[in-house]
Amino acid sequence: MAVSYEMYQEQILDHYKHPRNKGSLPSATKNARDTNPLCGDEVVLHLKIDGSDRIADVRFEGQGCAISQASASMLTTIVKGMSLGDATALDRDAILKKLGIPLSAVRLKCALLSLHVLKVALGPKPDVSK
Repeated sequence: MAVSYEMYQEQILDHYKHPRNKGSLPSATKNARDTNPLCGDEVVLHLKIDGSDRIADVRFEGQGCAISQASASMLTTIVKGMSLGDATALDRDAILKKLGIPLSAVRLKCALLSLHVLKVALGPKPDVSK
């Protein structure tokens, strides 16, 4: 059975052309930013954490290719309302499944930039390797 990626490609273009939760968030309690030096993509995440340790609101800013910006838009729709524990536990598979298309190694970095920025915003994990 052949897999049709057309639906996913349309979804990516829709998130790129009509991003969800794009803009600043002056009341943010956590902010983080990073870039992909290979292509210049940039993602800034603003999170507002409520008293129940949930992501009450989220916004992103940035620039870059359709994959990086659509991925950031999609990520905001995933994490809005999510507990900090669940957001911290998000892994690359959640983003890649949402994108739904095969990606080259270079495009993989674009797709996962927003997830990396989310992890930075939520704080460092203790290093248990030492």
